Amino acid sequence: MNKKIAMGMSTRYFVLLLLGLFDLYIFYKIFTPLTVYPVYFLLEALFGAELITKTQIASQGIIIELVEACIAGAAYYFLTILNMTTPMPRNKRAKSLIFLFSSFLVLNIIRIIVFSILYSNSFIYTDILHKSVWYFGSTILLIIVWFANVKIFHITNIPIYTDFRNLIDYIKRKKK
Repeated sequence: MNKKIAMGMSTRYFVLLLLGLFDLYIFYKIFTPLTVYPVYFLLEALFGAELITKTQIASQGIIIELVEACIAGAAYYFLTILNMTTPMPRNKRAKSLIFLFSSFLVLNIIRIIVFSILYSNSFIYTDILHKSVWYFGSTILLIIVWFANVKIFHITNIPIYTDFRNLIDYIKRKKK
């Protein structure tokens, strides 16, 4: 393992540590408006919705509040962890992150719109469906997005494992 590879690995893990500090503030700061405004614009076009506050939308006589769980900052952080703990060239990493974030953002906006429509139409199973999607669907969605990313960008390394394996191999070679 040369110094460039070791420095790159150290930098990736250090960046992850920094991003995880402060209660994922950076993810919520970036993705709250990127989620709220498209949801608002779509609901406005469909139902004449109004933006009440930075996170509340009035639509069809109900108020939809997009809380942190709706924004899913932890999901973006998880996708970042998968990306940053997988060895790959910088250019591929940047494209991969853009794909991960944008595809998850679009799917999340669609999810919020669908649940807003179900809720505003008094669909009887909205609550149970929402909880099911929250507990199980979100995990499945992250897995699908990650594996689509792996296929699209031809990623052959395994998050964390490949770095750990490279480190162990280096230590073994160094001892000989």
